[in-house]
Amino acid sequence: MFIYSMRAGTIRFFGVICLALATLVALIAFVPELQPVSAEPGEQTQTINYDKIRSNEDRIAFLDQFGWQVEPTPTESTTVTIPAEFDKVFAGYNELQKKQGLDLSKYERKKVTRYTYKVTNYDYDGEVWANIFVYRGKIVAADISSADPDGFVIPLTLVDREKLK
Repeated sequence: MFIYSMRAGTIRFFGVICLALATLVALIAFVPELQPVSAEPGEQTQTINYDKIRSNEDRIAFLDQFGWQVEPTPTESTTVTIPAEFDKVFAGYNELQKKQGLDLSKYERKKVTRYTYKVTNYDYDGEVWANIFVYRGKIVAADISSADPDGFVIPLTLVDREKLK
């Protein structure tokens, strides 16, 4: 025959643990989701949709979420394979993607489609391009870049509003 005894301290300990778990579950179930605070007063917060990119209109609408206006037809559409090992240049590009919440390391050895659009509302002397990389209807990378050899490459999310027309 096996007999197990518990002290009052042990019963209280498990009671406190159960009460804490019940309180946590109640808070999660009944407290509404917190809304992010806007950067500027009166500015609406907006969630960016990186999924369900199936058509040209979806890609243009995606770019428009960031304030980028582009010509309606892509200037280039090509398939790119994400390398298994990133060289120095690709690792730097991936760091740029991480600044906007994307990470190409999840897509190593995958074939993605790159769409390039001409940006029409960036105040710059040369041509400016918007590149978006799509894998199975999801944006996996995106950038704004200039066509000049000494130009720039920036994430979509770092819009310099002063440079937009």
